[in-house]
Amino acid sequence: MDLEIYDETKNKVPQKHIDLIKDILEYAGKYIELAENTEMSVTFVNNDKIQQINKKYRGVDRATDVISFAIEDDSDDFPIIMDDEMQAEIPKNIGDIFVSIDKVAEQAEFLNHSYERELGFLVVHGFLHLNGYDHMKPEDEAVMFPLQRKIMDSYGLKR
Repeated sequence: MDLEIYDETKNKVPQKHIDLIKDILEYAGKYIELAENTEMSVTFVNNDKIQQINKKYRGVDRATDVISFAIEDDSDDFPIIMDDEMQAEIPKNIGDIFVSIDKVAEQAEFLNHSYERELGFLVVHGFLHLNGYDHMKPEDEAVMFPLQRKIMDSYGLKR
């Protein structure tokens, strides 16, 4: 997976947490059998920035923990005709995840588990959204949440 990580926080994210994110996303990608040439990004922000994003794109004027922006590329406006081999070689960008580092700390303390567990959980949650999983309907939640738990548990970030 081609993963870009951006740190827009006031106090920079420690390298060990960046390494954790890279590792768990690589693991999650393999777990759901994502193509190796998949591209995505993770941006770390503080509560003030994620509140601005949440207000602008979701109409909710409060900080949240994670926001995912999936790239939908099902456009057939200008189809490019390629054989399967050529198609497999073109990287697919699935989107961007924004994570509030402030919320990671708040929620880890509130839920009484490690910062690393909460960080991993939020990134996996956003990653699954980028890959078409959702939890707005009970039947979708029944698929996404167990998958999320399996990835986290098998990776080693159990609750």
